[in-house]
This record gives sequence, C-alpha cells and structure tokens, in this order.
Amino acid sequence: MKPDILYFGAFPDATVAELNRLYTVHHYFKLPKPEDIPADVAPRIRAIATEANRGLTRAILDKLPNVEVITVFGVGTDAVDLKAAQERGIPVTNTPDIIGPEVADLAIGLMLASARQIIYADHYARSGEWARTGPISLGRSVNNKTCGVIGLGGIGRAIADRAAAFHMRVLYNARSEKKGVPYTFVGDLVELARQSDFLMVACTGGPETRHLVSRAVIDALGPTGTLINVARGSVVDEEAMIDALTHKRLGFAALDVFESEPNFDKRLLDFPNVIVQPHHGTAAIETRTAMGQLMIDNLVAHFEKKALLTPVAA
Repeated sequence: MKPDILYFGAFPDATVAELNRLYTVHHYFKLPKPEDIPADVAPRIRAIATEANRGLTRAILDKLPNVEVITVFGVGTDAVDLKAAQERGIPVTNTPDIIGPEVADLAIGLMLASARQIIYADHYARSGEWARTGPISLGRSVNNKTCGVIGLGGIGRAIADRAAAFHMRVLYNARSEKKGVPYTFVGDLVELARQSDFLMVACTGGPETRHLVSRAVIDALGPTGTLINVARGSVVDEEAMIDALTHKRLGFAALDVFESEPNFDKRLLDFPNVIVQPHHGTAAIETRTAMGQLMIDNLVAHFEKKALLTPVAA
C-alpha cells in the first residue's frame, strides 16, 4: 500500500505526476484550517510536502498524529513551525543549493531593470512617447558601483559573483566573516548600506531577521541608493521603506517579496522608482523541476529508511 502524504501549494507537473505515482496524495492549494482535513484522512498522513511560502502551522501538525517527515519545496523554513516538528522528533528537509543561481539571476535582473529603467522604457516605447517626445531620460550605470549583499549563503554568494562580473565592488554582511571569500566583510549593516549603491537582501527570514533592514539602514542607503529584496518581506521594515520613498530619502526599490503576500501594500504602486514582482525568484521550469525532484528524493529516502539528503538543522 502506498503511503499517504499531504501537500500544500502548486508544484511542477512532473513533480505532481511523480508524487501521485509513488504515494496516495491529498492536496490543498492553500494552507487549510485543521478542521478542513477529514478525520478519516488525518491519521493516515505519514508525510507532508509544502511550498516554503505556504509553510506549516502547529495547529495542522497537531491534527496529524502519524507524520514522520516534512519536506519543504524551497529553501526558506521561516513559515514552518520547526519547534513543533522538533518537539515530535519529525525531521524537516528543504531544497538548498538548487535555487541560488536562479534567485541571484532575478536579483541582478532587478538591479539592471531599475538602473537602466527597463520596465519604464518598455512602456515609454509602447505608448508612443518615444516618437512624440524623443529619447528617454538617462538611467544609471552599474559598472564600478558598490553592491552590498546581506547574507552570503547560496543566494548571496551567487549574487556577489554575478555583481563582480559587472566590475562592481562587492561588500557583504553575514553572521560572521567567511573564510576564502574574495569580498569585503562589513560587520555593521548601517555602514554596509552607507557604502552601497545597490543593497541586496539575501538572508534568511524569520524572527531573528525581522526588520533587519531598518529605518537606519534604509536612510544610510540614501536618496541615490537602490534596495533590492529577494529574501523575505519580513527582513525589510516596509513601513520605513515606504516613508523613505515618500520623502525621497531612498532612491529606488526593486522587490520580489513583501511583508504581506500576495496582498502587498498598494502604496508601493504609486512610486515610479519602485519595481514589484510576484515572489517568483525560483520560477524557472528547470529550477522548479529540480526542486521538486529533490523533495521527492527526500521522501523516497525516508520511506526506504535511508539518510535524508538535505535535512534542516534543528
């Protein structure tokens, strides 16, 4: 008999097909209320697969007495109640190492789109304004500018390497200085922001990093600086960022994540110097398929009583 698993979110077609081949699948697109899970199904669930941004609450886990493993489709685990899982001795896996290059590509794309006004320029040409008014206003160069990176894990390092290819000076902040890294460590975030032309947010989310990019950091980045967030919306004090944009104390922002998703603060749409994206840093067919396969490989390893491939440290 195939094990019963519960999954939350939208996975690639290949992932869904393989999950259905291997397991008896119970699917919810959105995170359900505990009472939405039928009483006859709940005791049969042995594994959970969840998108990182869907997460998993203690209330749902409490409804499922026989869960043996939780697999996260993505790298972030801030939306998963890890304490609840740890209390029950349930291992958690995620999909690290795969997403770094893809999210970094988007971060660099957002930097270029902001600096060179790519989205605005597209509208300018389409609207006929080019023909009516003439050349577009000048953008900004990234060449020889300073790129500050908050968090030098897989995503942050990939951003740093790409920024270096644009002949940018790369600085970074992390919990501690990394050995063997060809970039300059700056221990104080305000100082990192002060020295940066483009400040990339690429650290983990969760309570420890909530509003790490504070009003002081944003003000240090200043009226010519660009804030780019591809991490978690919670890392940036969004109210402080909007206030800085309103009063022109921050030059530009390019955001793939928000404090409230998908219903983000619509005041951000009023700023022509802000680019918004629908939290799609990993949204490439190849990357999402690889993430799905790693998630399945972890499930298979568990049910075959083998070591998990990518366990999350307790």
